[in-house]
Amino acid sequence: MRAPTRLVLFDIDGTLVLTGGAGKRAMDRAFEEAFGVADAFADVAMGGRTDRYLIERGLERWSLPVTVDALETFRSRYLVHLAETIHEPGHGRKGTMPGVGALLDALALRPHVQSALLTGNYEAGARLKLDHFGLWERFAWGAFGDAHADRDALARAAVADAAARGVHLADAGHAVVIGDTPFDIACARAAGARVIAVATGGHRLDELQALKPDVAVETLDDLDAVLPVIE
Repeated sequence: MRAPTRLVLFDIDGTLVLTGGAGKRAMDRAFEEAFGVADAFADVAMGGRTDRYLIERGLERWSLPVTVDALETFRSRYLVHLAETIHEPGHGRKGTMPGVGALLDALALRPHVQSALLTGNYEAGARLKLDHFGLWERFAWGAFGDAHADRDALARAAVADAAARGVHLADAGHAVVIGDTPFDIACARAAGARVIAVATGGHRLDELQALKPDVAVETLDDLDAVLPVIE
């Protein structure tokens, strides 16, 4: 079988799925349970941030020490709560984003393309979310927010790991990040990758276009715009 020479790295929240706020509810519950602070993330913009970044800033905000023990205590409790909140109706939009299935099907037919994840979610949290929507098995591997608080570092690590994952990129420009926030665009540029911005999360199409991704689309249904960037 021909080895992949293109890598497509998908963000999760707002790009592949929306969970009706399950992640934020789980974070608030976990932080209160672990550290006694209610609604710790009430006014925090989470889009595009890594889970590790959010908890580190949360601890600093509430004048709590950022220690290995504190980070692990939060992570373990967050995952317990996420396993519950993902099944709640929640609020706002919940479901797989338009065009995701069709795009993944189209990429699966291209042996030179490998689909993977580039997400700020903890790996176990990413699996909980994507399993809920039947998408976890669609991705060969992933770069997750467990190890990196900084999304740019996460993207650079994902591109650097491609060869070890059997993806033979001629250069970093043969990797493509697909995401819904300015942070996805920035991390792609930091890694030397191309980037497709999609307006299914919290940012309008014109906001994303202003940051000059390779292409910006309303939804991933627009395969005529999306696929040429990957090919």
